[in-house]
Amino acid sequence: MADFVGAVDQGTTSTRFMIFDHGGNVKGVHQLEHEQILPQAGWVEHNPAEIWERTRAVIETALTKENLQSSDLAALGITNQRETTVVWNKKSGRPYYNAIVWQDTRTDRIASALERAGQGDVIRQKAGLPPATYFSGGKIQWILENVDGVRAAADAGEAIFGNTDSWLLWNLTGGVDGGVHVTDPTNASRTMLMDLETLQWDDELLGYFDIPRQMLPQILPSSHPGLYGTSRSGGPLGGEVALSGDLGDQQAATVGQVCFAVGEAKNTYGTGNFLLYNTGHDVVRSKHGLLTTVCYKFGEEATVYALEGSIAVTGSAVQWLRDQLGIISGAAESESLAAQVPDAGGIYFVPAFSGLFAPYWRSDARGAIVGLSRFNTNAHLARATLESICYQTRDVVEAMHQDSGVALDVLRVDGGITANKLCMQLQADILGVPVSKPVVAETTALGAAYAAGLAVGFWKSTDELKKNWNEDLRWQPEWSEDQREKGYAGWKKAVERTLDWVDVG
Repeated sequence: MADFVGAVDQGTTSTRFMIFDHGGNVKGVHQLEHEQILPQAGWVEHNPAEIWERTRAVIETALTKENLQSSDLAALGITNQRETTVVWNKKSGRPYYNAIVWQDTRTDRIASALERAGQGDVIRQKAGLPPATYFSGGKIQWILENVDGVRAAADAGEAIFGNTDSWLLWNLTGGVDGGVHVTDPTNASRTMLMDLETLQWDDELLGYFDIPRQMLPQILPSSHPGLYGTSRSGGPLGGEVALSGDLGDQQAATVGQVCFAVGEAKNTYGTGNFLLYNTGHDVVRSKHGLLTTVCYKFGEEATVYALEGSIAVTGSAVQWLRDQLGIISGAAESESLAAQVPDAGGIYFVPAFSGLFAPYWRSDARGAIVGLSRFNTNAHLARATLESICYQTRDVVEAMHQDSGVALDVLRVDGGITANKLCMQLQADILGVPVSKPVVAETTALGAAYAAGLAVGFWKSTDELKKNWNEDLRWQPEWSEDQREKGYAGWKKAVERTLDWVDVG
């Protein structure tokens, strides 16, 4: 049997290919960024053709660097930025428009109209989501209404939709030459179009967005032997590698963190933050601004669900310090700059660049820095940026406590920002619970590998995966309770200042 499993991790800012051994250790990796296209305020796009080319390149380069062949891979899994919407022609393989990214807010009027029409509660009940710019349904509707020829092509069965997992799976399995048009329930549950109970596209929801059913991919389990087809010769993997795992990125990180028991939670720090709390086989409907989502579905086993707190801007706020303000040269410098001061000097930064996601769901909000005086420096702003990541996480943890009635004992963390030890210490201080980081912090790719490997017997069970998890670092809270509550009260006050800034009609 082959010794490794591969995983494509197609993220918001980059695509990477990682190769794991049976112990969950990284054997090889290659990563490439892609362009962030910002046509106007609130619009965020990617070039799907560039993403596919980057995917080809990272697979080929990682295998070459490690002197491996595709035959050394027992299976391949895919994980992806969720909600990011691609519509393409299945005969030519060409996208009709750039991918509309999950952060994009151009569909705010579509979301507002759904609420006004009284359809929001139906979407919440069936799909587990509030009407919001975040999700795919409104993005598909926008493309159908605003891009010439797409509506007619969709009606004719030629224009098809997918999140980036479907786009890559279609290309990896042959594209115009027999490519498989599929997705999994974790990605489908991010569209506002799938019924959480049946795991099928829902005609009533499709009608709200006027989306033809034939545009949509077939929904298949997140892990199943060869269910997504096999790679085609001529592609980056050559022929006959089983594509047997597909998970949206945050669900993949939950699997990579082996949060298989009810009540276990993880927080991924990426472009945004995403905290998932395993609710088992129960569909728990949030009353406090969280999302109900599919956590994973392995083969014929019962579906596992989760509550999710989705935060739009965390790591991308650090990127903003680098790219737009120029006060740091790289993400690592945010830690050293913030460490020059003992606190944020009374300022709060609420990075509501795309409105506020969980638990507020306010597309009318915009970013604000409050409490400024002449005393403040770029070091205070850097520290306030790190604190904003942690305060937004506390907002979500508070909502999860209210929905579940269970207090968090420890927060398992992963993703790029976990390399920032000051930020992780602030997270423990602001939450008041320990923060635990595993040895393999890039658990998103690992979770996709686990899903693929389980499907083909590379790993026998989730119990085997749990043995692979090892803690690397743990941060204990150091703030007093008074300091913690005073800081959080200031944060809540700052959030209020961001609201009602944009008229979304």
